[in-house]
Amino acid sequence: MRSLDFSSWHSVLATVIGLALFTLIGVGVRLVMMLTIQQRRERFNRQINERLRVLIAAYKTLGGSFTGTLSVDPTHRRDLKPRADTADEHAPLDISGNSDRSRRIRDAVEAALSDVILLGTGEQVRMAVQAATELAEGRAIHTHDLVVALRNFIRKALDLDPVPSDLLFPKQGPARPSGSGGREKGEGGKDGGGKAGGAGGGDMGGGMGGGGITDSNTEPLSGHHS
Repeated sequence: MRSLDFSSWHSVLATVIGLALFTLIGVGVRLVMMLTIQQRRERFNRQINERLRVLIAAYKTLGGSFTGTLSVDPTHRRDLKPRADTADEHAPLDISGNSDRSRRIRDAVEAALSDVILLGTGEQVRMAVQAATELAEGRAIHTHDLVVALRNFIRKALDLDPVPSDLLFPKQGPARPSGSGGREKGEGGKDGGGKAGGAGGGDMGGGMGGGGITDSNTEPLSGHHS
C-alpha cells in the first residue's frame, strides 16, 4: 500500500490501471494453468478408460467359461492333415463344427493375449507372453491364472471391494463363441444355393434345383460343447 499514490487523479488512474493489469495477468495465468491441468487429466482419464475397456474385453474372452473344456487348442487346419496321416492313412479330416469352434476360440484368445501384452501390467504381460509362446509351440494352454490377475486389477482400478478370500472360484477358461453367426451363415448359404440351383434347373433339369450348397462348417455351433 505504501507504493500506491493517491495524491492526484493522474496517480490514482495509473494505480488503478496497474492493479487491473496485474489482476488480469494473474487471472490469465491461472486460467491457462487450469486448462492445461484439465486437458492433461481428461487425456489421462481417456487412456485409463480405453485401457480398462480393452482389458475387460480380454477378461471376458479369456475367462468367459466355467464348464466344459477350459484349455485352448492351438491346432490349425493345416495341422489336421499331418495328424490324421500319422494316426491313420485313411482317417478323414476333422472339419466338423467342433473343430471350427476350437479354432474360433483359439483366434479369439490370441487376440485377447495381444491386447493384454499391449496394455496389461508387468505381471499380466509376462503371463500373456508365456501363454502366447506355448500356443506358438503347439501346446494347449489354460488361461485361469491370467484371468485372476486381470480380475484383481480391474476391480482395483474401478475402486471395487476385493474378491473375498474365502470364496472358492471354479477354474475359468476361454469363452465359447456364439452359434448365431454360423447359423446365419448356414441359412444364407442354403438360400443362395436354392436360388442358384433354381436358375440352373432350366438347363440341367429340375433335380439340381432345390438342393443348395451346404457346408458342415456353417452348421450352428451352439449345440457343441468344448
